[in-house]
Amino acid sequence: MTTESLRWYKSSYSSNGGACVEVAAGFAATRGVVPVRDSKQVSGPVLRVSADAFSSFVAGVRAGDLGTV
Repeated sequence: MTTESLRWYKSSYSSNGGACVEVAAGFAATRGVVPVRDSKQVSGPVLRVSADAFSSFVAGVRAGDLGTV
């Protein structure tokens, strides 16, 4: 998997303040992972988070269980 071949998405809730992460869709179903990267360093490292862990993270965000910064 190369970062050039991935299609990256940033949340529509991002205010373009630069403190965002991006995810690449399409790998959860086929490979069981969700690629995640820092939107400020697009050529930097990519984390591969398991689809289950990412789903739990999103559910926690939606439920407000993770607090605020």
